Amino acid sequence: MREEVAANLKLWDGWTDIHMTGEFYDVEGFVADPTSRPFDWVTRGVLGDVTGKRLLHLQSHIGIDTLGLALAGAVNVMGVDFSPRAVAAAQSIARRLNLPVQFVQADVTDLPDTVPEAAFDIVFTSHGTIMWLPELEGWARMIASRLAPGGVFHIIDAHPFLALFDDSCEEPPLKVGYPYFSREPLYFQEHGSYADRTADFVADSYFWQHTLSEIVGALLGAGLRIQQLSEYPVVAWKVLEFMEQDDDGLWRMPPGTGDIPLMFSLSASRP
Repeated sequence: MREEVAANLKLWDGWTDIHMTGEFYDVEGFVADPTSRPFDWVTRGVLGDVTGKRLLHLQSHIGIDTLGLALAGAVNVMGVDFSPRAVAAAQSIARRLNLPVQFVQADVTDLPDTVPEAAFDIVFTSHGTIMWLPELEGWARMIASRLAPGGVFHIIDAHPFLALFDDSCEEPPLKVGYPYFSREPLYFQEHGSYADRTADFVADSYFWQHTLSEIVGALLGAGLRIQQLSEYPVVAWKVLEFMEQDDDGLWRMPPGTGDIPLMFSLSASRP
């Protein structure tokens, strides 16, 4: 495991403890009432009806969305995450809800045999995922190998263009802080987590910028066919301090600060 990925693993293990007890994921509220955490309108529109679909959820973290997909009617649901602490947490929540969802600890670019090939109608990943991956070629190959013929991969994530801007700015205007085409990892020191910025936790993190053409190219190179590519003026978490939250829980730029793409979705099928 490369040094940067090892650092990120330590980060996500630590974040798991914060997220299991914090208000952002509200695990106890979810267990008491799984309908209390509905999917946003973008996710619902991209995924459509998952009833009866065999589903693999990549970078599933503590499994809230994975379990939500099972509750929405998906079958043979499996979640994959590289953090053993997150996988253990997800398994504990599944047991409490008595849901037969499997969680596997693995690198999504090198899936084990316990994640069967050509076995899923849907492979899905969303919200803060590919920025943690050093490269996308292996990721795309693993996705293609797990899709059944005719199966579809869906990704919803922050737009690569948004990653250009300095996220430490507390007020407008937007300031470019990071390169778009760089293949080198970006280093940050995290204080708290995206779910609780006041948490008493400090750790190193590394992000990789992946351009839109790189994402599309990796999936095409793995033999998938692009079905749709959409861009949105909203994003799933507060990336910039001055973003405003909509009634639906998504975040957007305040009026007069720039009309830029904040999130994208892409769907690609296996022939």
